[in-house]
Amino acid sequence: METLQQFLAAFTDAWQQADLVFLVVFGLLFLVVWFLPSLLALAFNRQHAAKIALLNIPAGFSWIAWVALVVWAVTGKLGDKLAEKASLKPVA
Repeated sequence: METLQQFLAAFTDAWQQADLVFLVVFGLLFLVVWFLPSLLALAFNRQHAAKIALLNIPAGFSWIAWVALVVWAVTGKLGDKLAEKASLKPVA
């Protein structure tokens, strides 16, 4: 328990000594990482970008859900291409 208290004290001291520029850069980097699935969805898969963006907010609390959203954002159009390939032509 003492180790945890030492860690929290060191973290609190470091946070209080941080300057404004560091805090702004840290906050922006944090938001970019949190919303990375949404940004990737905009770049790769515009069809489901709104759904991914909506699910991105609570998914940031779970690494498993966050990684699943990243995979969905990157492979969205791939699923459409595979569905087109899988459609069979009627036999004459």
